[in-house]
Amino acid sequence: MRSNFRAWLQIFSTILPIAALWYLLPSLAAISTLLIVPILVLLVLFSSRCFSLMHDCGHLSLFRTQYLNHIIGFMLGVINAIPQHPWSRGHAYHHRHNGNWDLYRGPSALITSEEYDNYNNFQKFSYRLLRHPLMLLPGGFFYLIIKPRLALVLGSFDFLIDSIRHIGKNGFSKWNLLISNHRSRNWYTASEFWHILGNNICVVGLWLAMGSWLGLGLFWGSYSIVMTFSAAIMITVFFVQHNFEGSYAHTTEGWDSFEGDINGSSFLKLNPIFNWFSADIGYHNVHHLCEGIPNYNLRACHEANAELLKNVKVLRLSNIPECFKLILWNRDLKALVAIP
Repeated sequence: MRSNFRAWLQIFSTILPIAALWYLLPSLAAISTLLIVPILVLLVLFSSRCFSLMHDCGHLSLFRTQYLNHIIGFMLGVINAIPQHPWSRGHAYHHRHNGNWDLYRGPSALITSEEYDNYNNFQKFSYRLLRHPLMLLPGGFFYLIIKPRLALVLGSFDFLIDSIRHIGKNGFSKWNLLISNHRSRNWYTASEFWHILGNNICVVGLWLAMGSWLGLGLFWGSYSIVMTFSAAIMITVFFVQHNFEGSYAHTTEGWDSFEGDINGSSFLKLNPIFNWFSADIGYHNVHHLCEGIPNYNLRACHEANAELLKNVKVLRLSNIPECFKLILWNRDLKALVAIP
């Protein structure tokens, strides 16, 4: 059962501390640079929670109404510097095909063992390097800071080229159809474009305001760290919840959606503090069985169905390094494997 009261409580208990921490930052920085460190650590954790709540809004599960989920999801997307609607569309694709590795190969876009064997030495080195855990840091910065801005620029360029071709062929007739039917590698529908545009306007405006208030050095030095590490944390969490030893990694032929949900998703067992900051996303097995369950009910659902979920893969933080070794999909074995 979704509860607007509990949802608002989660929003305020996340947004208000973020605002307070940014407010305290310049005063503490004036006293000592070392005092910034605990502020940044807390901002990273709260930003990770913010991302997880945005994820719930994308599933329309945080609030009871679609309207509130859309509005608050957009706002959380601005805080996380990522357009929530396009991100949620891509995430929904993952949910529809979880465990079908012919169609979806995780956030790291893994290749098959056969494809890897056909790579030359430089390609193999590049593949391993880009999927090394340390690449989560530059990858996290790119994912939140650069990619959404790049999507708007490149997508707009695609639209400009498409417009020139359309005008050359048809003049300005059916211009409205061009706008609504344009397809880009960076967005798939007109509504996604408007979300990307709106997000970029709000995010860049926020950057300008924060940079003017805090000073460019303090703001960008702090903001870059917060966004980089919070993105790295959430990418790690999502990665290990599907890339683990024995994960259901099937081909399209014979793929079963229930098997994908129950055996292709793990239960990441965290302590209560990390559970709170991740909005209980560790109960990912339950979330995939029913994405409409709000995060604040996941633990109760897991405990109520403990007997049915007893064979679900349980992971702990200590298991994460092992998960990052599984960066190939063996199509014949229908399994995730490490590079020999």
